[in-house]
Amino acid sequence: MTPFVLIRHGPTLWNLEKRLQGHTDEPLSDSGREEVRCWRLPEELRGFRWLVSPLHRARETALLLGIEEAEPDARLMEMAWGEWEGQRLTELRHTLGPAMTDLENQGLDLRPPGGESPRLLQERLKPLLAEIGRAGLPTAAVCHRGVIRALFALASGWDMLGKPPVKVKNACCHRFLIDAEGRPTVEAMNQPLKTPPAGEDQA
Repeated sequence: MTPFVLIRHGPTLWNLEKRLQGHTDEPLSDSGREEVRCWRLPEELRGFRWLVSPLHRARETALLLGIEEAEPDARLMEMAWGEWEGQRLTELRHTLGPAMTDLENQGLDLRPPGGESPRLLQERLKPLLAEIGRAGLPTAAVCHRGVIRALFALASGWDMLGKPPVKVKNACCHRFLIDAEGRPTVEAMNQPLKTPPAGEDQA
């Protein structure tokens, strides 16, 4: 089984405003850059091969973490939200009403106009997972929340209906194991990256 560790990019202004970003190429916010500078990678990730989504917010996060050799891979881009990019879910629910409820009740098959569904994102990831499984080289990536959720759903069997069994938290490592055929399993979620303040109990 090959380790595959995912880290979500740091915050952007659109994250703060709760806007759907998708493929929109937003940079980190000033406060987001300061936050990422406080993150520390676990020592056990030394020697891992690093990948990164080509979107600016992910590449900038990787560089701030000192990962200069990360290989861009478009399969790690965020789920495309199509016509919904730049909008807020609360506004869409208000505007679309019951139609939005019906769409959200599709779980893995929720597909915004002009965008892609989580299931399509999983299909985009599967060839990458197969490559990692065949190579057997421990790999880590800086990517997006939607990618992490889609991989978690694929590994756990969650259909993306209702609340997730595990909420994907920010500023964390999310660890998976990939078998030789590219099938993922969950190893551990939400391992914090931030360094505790001086004097704080680290137990």
